[in-house]
Amino acid sequence: MIVPMKKISLVVLENERKGALKDLRKLGLLHVEEVQGSSEELSAFKDQNSKIEKALAILTEIKLGKKDSLKPTVIGKEAAFDVAKNVLSLTDEKKSCYDRITNDSVELERFAKWGGVDPADFAELGEKNLHLAMYEIPSDKYALVGDEAKTVVVGKDKSQTRFILVSEKPLAVNERPEGIPAEAYQVPLPRISTAALKKEIADSKDRIAQIESELKSAVQYKDSLKDSIKGIAKDIELENLYSGMGVEEKLSWITGFVPVDSMAKFESFAKEKQWAFAASDPSDDDNVPTKLKNNKLVSLIYPLTDFLGTVPGYHEYDISGWFLAFFTIFFGMIFGDGGYGALVTAVALIFILKSACTGKKVPPMLGLVLLLGIATMVWGAVTCTWFGLTPEQLPDWIIALSVPPISNAYADVQWLPFWTTDSSAGTLGTAQNLQIFCFTLALIQLCVAHLKGMARYIRDKQHRLKFLGEFGSFVQLIGMYWVVLSMVVDGNVFPLMGGDVYGLPWGTISIVLVGGGFAFSFIFANYEGSIGKSILESVKNIISVLLGVVNVFSDIVSYIRLWAVGLAGAAISGTVNTFAGPLVGHAALFIVLIVLLVFGHGLNMILNLLSVIVHGVRLNTLEFSNHLGMSWAGFKYEPLSE
Repeated sequence: MIVPMKKISLVVLENERKGALKDLRKLGLLHVEEVQGSSEELSAFKDQNSKIEKALAILTEIKLGKKDSLKPTVIGKEAAFDVAKNVLSLTDEKKSCYDRITNDSVELERFAKWGGVDPADFAELGEKNLHLAMYEIPSDKYALVGDEAKTVVVGKDKSQTRFILVSEKPLAVNERPEGIPAEAYQVPLPRISTAALKKEIADSKDRIAQIESELKSAVQYKDSLKDSIKGIAKDIELENLYSGMGVEEKLSWITGFVPVDSMAKFESFAKEKQWAFAASDPSDDDNVPTKLKNNKLVSLIYPLTDFLGTVPGYHEYDISGWFLAFFTIFFGMIFGDGGYGALVTAVALIFILKSACTGKKVPPMLGLVLLLGIATMVWGAVTCTWFGLTPEQLPDWIIALSVPPISNAYADVQWLPFWTTDSSAGTLGTAQNLQIFCFTLALIQLCVAHLKGMARYIRDKQHRLKFLGEFGSFVQLIGMYWVVLSMVVDGNVFPLMGGDVYGLPWGTISIVLVGGGFAFSFIFANYEGSIGKSILESVKNIISVLLGVVNVFSDIVSYIRLWAVGLAGAAISGTVNTFAGPLVGHAALFIVLIVLLVFGHGLNMILNLLSVIVHGVRLNTLEFSNHLGMSWAGFKYEPLSE
């Protein structure tokens, strides 16, 4: 169930607001409405948090060898921030070293054919009125250099000639000396001597090695950095609320939500602290958090919904129980193999017993895994599917556990519909029976959605006639179920016209139900106090209203994915066994056989798990939720806490 909330408006003295927030954090009941605070302290906390997160990301990427193994060291929040600043500083310095190496290497490459060059030597000669300039020119153009230019050739190859111009006066910037052709390029002097550049590169490489050693040493503080992030997050939360609280005439106020079943404790605490507050029911416009409360069995679904991040809105439905029930069935059908289910069950039991023996609380996730493993075993038993083995390879007692109409052991048998003994109307094979089972699941789950909708509106005096709109959708589903069976399974067994089942023409009835249900939905689905306005609204949206009928058909058909994906998994496991078959009985290839079976079936289990996430979850969060009118627009109740 979704726990009802009370909206709380709390008023305290302005000079007591920080202490009040700390007290509320200790109480751990008030979910505070979002505020946007602003202060220097808040900016400082955010800056700390940002730097620590960046440092942690850097340390996480560092690979440690066996010789570098370090034991985690616990330090405080302030020390962790100092470590983070040091890590960021070292990282920036390391980057600077790499940039320096790159730039110096490019500079050395520029003077590789000139030999050693030192700007100090050029300056010293300049002081003696002997000014030198370095030039390069294409070798075939060197003859263009005039006689009036005093030059000394330093080096020459096929492409370039390097020479030094000797002048008695300094050359201005961009000055073209007399006798130097346009094809000649003046080579700028290096920043420092080439020898110094080489030393700078070597020093930078040494410093990089030192920095990497220091960063590896800082890895021991990773856990402390993680803890400090959590602590600073609490500081940010508190400071944001403190700076964002309303203040007027020495009073401060804050609003939030408290579960109804915790109001007595909140009132007692507020009375003890001498706080003034007002409690009221949330309005439709309030952004109310959602707190779910269910028994231990239903709560097994929480690890999955937390992983998916799906939270119903405060005014929506809590479908945790239905979600768990149908997801368990879907999981068993998609995994589909009793052998796989036995493995999952065994692993869950091992970890549950391990937790019990060590005195630790059994995580809910293990309970969910155990339930899903058992469901898979049950489905594998009723369909006679065990590690992809053929029925001939299984003992008789396992075959006896299966349900013949949907069992692989009876795949060649044709079954009469349960309502007749006359085979002239057609028969059904195992695959068709499984398809019928999938569509029946669809009918049950989607009908549950509209029954919940009818129950909701019949209690709503203002919108009570919307109950008839939900009723129309309900009967549309029942009629469309037969249409799906006729069009997808077998049109002879499930004809659209006639179709005598215990004396009733269900084909004809289904058409009437679809038409009648559509009429009820058309008239009452948009009811807001006036039937005429409701019909007018449907007329305005006639395209989407008509498409709604098609959507009912497609939503039911969508459940065939349970059979199709399970069939694909069974085919893969059978293929693995086919490949492994020739290796059985060869002692020398025993290890190869084991590796092939473990890899093949392991990969199939992983693919099945992905299929569950894609398909099993989808049927609950899309098809089922759409018929409920749910958008999963909620967010979790998260009170201020230490």
